Amino acid sequence: MRPFLLTSGRPPATRPAGPRHGRNSDTFPATMPILLPDDLMVSVSGFRGRVGPSLTPELVTGLAAAYGAFLQTEGDGRVVVVGRDSRTSGPMLMRSVAAGLLSVGCRVVELGVVPTPTLMLAVKESDAAGGIGVTASHNPAEWNALKFAVRGGTFLPPERMRRFRKRLKEDDPERAKWDAIAKVSREGQAVQRHIRRILELPFIDVRAIRRARVRVALDTVNGAGGVLIPRLLEHLGCEVHSIGSEPHGRFHRDPEPTAANLAALGALVRRSRAGIGFAVDPDADRLSLVDERGRALGEDLTLALAADVVLRRERGPVVTNLSTSRVVEDVARRHGCRVSRSAVGESNVVVKMLEEGAVVGGEGNGGVIVPALHHTRDAPAGTALLMQYLADAPDVPLSERVRELPRYEIVKAKAGFPAEALPSAYAALRDAAPGGELDDTDGLRIEWPEQRRWLHVRPSGTEPVVRLIAEAPEGESALSLVELARRVLAQWSGA
Repeated sequence: MRPFLLTSGRPPATRPAGPRHGRNSDTFPATMPILLPDDLMVSVSGFRGRVGPSLTPELVTGLAAAYGAFLQTEGDGRVVVVGRDSRTSGPMLMRSVAAGLLSVGCRVVELGVVPTPTLMLAVKESDAAGGIGVTASHNPAEWNALKFAVRGGTFLPPERMRRFRKRLKEDDPERAKWDAIAKVSREGQAVQRHIRRILELPFIDVRAIRRARVRVALDTVNGAGGVLIPRLLEHLGCEVHSIGSEPHGRFHRDPEPTAANLAALGALVRRSRAGIGFAVDPDADRLSLVDERGRALGEDLTLALAADVVLRRERGPVVTNLSTSRVVEDVARRHGCRVSRSAVGESNVVVKMLEEGAVVGGEGNGGVIVPALHHTRDAPAGTALLMQYLADAPDVPLSERVRELPRYEIVKAKAGFPAEALPSAYAALRDAAPGGELDDTDGLRIEWPEQRRWLHVRPSGTEPVVRLIAEAPEGESALSLVELARRVLAQWSGA
């Protein structure tokens, strides 16, 4: 079979002139390479890029067709669930996804604008072959992406992603005949079903949370979280004060819910006298916290506090990634539980969670995974767990409870760097930072356990940068590790 041509919309120089007259026409060469734009980010997180320059409707249609054919070839079936976040490019690209899937004989179920975890739960509970989320998660508004889900409601695991990418280079999917093209169906209960499943979690005492009557400040950044999280909080008896609640996709702040981007939410907390502030990214798989004083706590505490709620009620293994704060280990240790670490990326964490039989897990970027619900980062579920955290000690302010935890400072930075020079930079970094425990599962992580500090340098899977993350009890120590990594990278940037 002739490989399917994927382009950014610009015809390749090798493409011969003249019309294509049929599948076996010799107008085209027998084999043709896949032409993905150079600046398209391809990783375990899917395919993402800037809309127009690298991510076009033509490319999205081709990727969706290839994925629909891949699911059928792997024996999963033909039903594919599709949802999107609120980006302005979403309607265009979701139609492209549907067209590609229909063209290879798939049945398409559209959810519309929903959080990514809502889509994943719908895949799990509908027993669909898989799903496609049209979302670039925390990337700026000009970006979009495709995230691929498989039967059971998890993202495409790394090994299957490798098989899929291999098929992209080799196979032109067979197209459905004109009389075998299915209709698109629409499902409107996914959000309400997601809320119901969260409220049914064994870790959530709805009555206790309602009795606490917490005033909540919420920033859903004009993303998909606005269609669900306010309703969830109302079910929990909260008085909700919101900004960025309209899901129109023109984000009022940088969409990544880092502490630096939550000034407006902090002001809302103080103005409304809220007991807690929640912020999410555009597809609501990441959750950040602001305490009752309006102080951003950072994303790393989200998983630690959520894990505390779960482990109080069900002890078991915890899984997180190599870039997550040590505070998760401290919380798990209090409950007599162990923490395992995986490479960064939700699918990597999920694979490890399934291997370990973890009862809770996630990532230090604010991603909480609760297997009792599903194996997906879920900000709405994290929101409910944090409400339970407050209800477990209703008379103690969040800031006071957080002060009881070991204190760390984490520094996160990023830098442009040529990927081909990374092996040499890692070797130089080992020499420049001796005495630590080395882990090269994902880039290079160096940890000094006795000093309670670590450094992680790795290429991003969502942006064309190298990420530098360090943690220590003192901010100056963490910053010095990041600066050391910067100096080493600078020495090798021209390699």
